[in-house]
Amino acid sequence: MAPARSTLLEIATNSLASALAAQEGGADRIELCSALELGGLTPTHAQITLARDRVRLPIHVLIRPRGGDFVYTDFEFETMQRDIQTCVALGCDGVVIGALDAQGGVDARCSALVGAAGKLDVTFHRAIDVSRDPRGALEAIIALRCRRVLTSGARARALDGVAMIRALIAQSSGRIAVMPGAGIDATNIAAIRQGTDSHEFHASAKRRLPPRGARAGECAAGMEEGELRTDIEQVRALVAALRASTAV
Repeated sequence: MAPARSTLLEIATNSLASALAAQEGGADRIELCSALELGGLTPTHAQITLARDRVRLPIHVLIRPRGGDFVYTDFEFETMQRDIQTCVALGCDGVVIGALDAQGGVDARCSALVGAAGKLDVTFHRAIDVSRDPRGALEAIIALRCRRVLTSGARARALDGVAMIRALIAQSSGRIAVMPGAGIDATNIAAIRQGTDSHEFHASAKRRLPPRGARAGECAAGMEEGELRTDIEQVRALVAALRASTAV
């Protein structure tokens, strides 16, 4: 019997505290961002610096200038290029990019983002899931020379997009890593692995902390809520479930 292929767990983290929690929980790689409640935005220079100084794991930084859709202006592209240059200068291991044109295809300007990354590992994010044609988008992403693509199979949750993820993996023929993400937790990661035969997985493993010092009901909406933070025990449970699935 052939040995089981090794697996990797990437955790999306929104702060140094979250990155350290993911590391302690046994994650293999960090995607560093801010504003997880918006799907993730580019973290600040200080956040990147602190994480690079204090986290031992590989760090991939999300490059996304705002929430909402993935059709960007020239100014936003310039912002993304400069953020990537910052990541290069700070010694990050990779960046996570993605942009679409007005027709729903992969924006040709992404080539400039990949170029700015130089030798850094480049992941194309879930913009593929809202593209006009995910299979066509995959070919464009491969042509950009991205190392991997993060996808939920064009569904809200990776578990529901298993068939499309499996089809994208077959289409890729080893030319790019296809990494399932969105709604992955310890209860479904084994089913997703077995259904897709992927070996890299992306999860946030977050929980909302109790509010500290807020006066509930007396502030603007959201101001009374506690912060979102990566939960060590959720990461540990994900790691254990993934390891158990490879032993089957």
